[in-house]
Amino acid sequence: MSGQGSTVERQPWYKEYSELGVSVVLAALGVLVLVDAISMPAIPAQRGIGPDVVPIVVGGALILVAALLARDVLRGGKGEAEGGEDIDLSAPGDWRTVLLLAAAFLANVVLIGPLGFPISGAVLFWGAAYALGSRDFVRDPLVAAGLSLVTYFVFNDLLGVSLPGGPLMGVL
Repeated sequence: MSGQGSTVERQPWYKEYSELGVSVVLAALGVLVLVDAISMPAIPAQRGIGPDVVPIVVGGALILVAALLARDVLRGGKGEAEGGEDIDLSAPGDWRTVLLLAAAFLANVVLIGPLGFPISGAVLFWGAAYALGSRDFVRDPLVAAGLSLVTYFVFNDLLGVSLPGGPLMGVL
């Protein structure tokens, strides 16, 4: 009777630990970001922290996530199969949304030079909200303008990264 019963079929080692590949890619990307951030020429920050801080934080976070993922996989953790998502994989892609988002990004690229970041960023944020389904024509532009101004001030005043202000330069 000891020969009968259910046996657990083991997968080959490369399938059992295939998710370690994601961890390796994340770690390599983190090291690349850190090396690039550390090798940036030192720019004395006139106001606040310098532009190298964000890449250092992102690189460190990538390495931390890679280590945590590797630990989880080595302890037997597995990602959920694709069926766990509540989407219909047979449905066609939503190209209208993709094209609207691409148009919002392209508008930002075209407008940032002549109009500055506060205006082009507002167009980007509003365009993204519209593309993703929001249709509140009073709230959305106000939120987009607020996000754009906050982003402008964070980069310009706190991080010391100069963004083009455009015609609003004298006002802001």
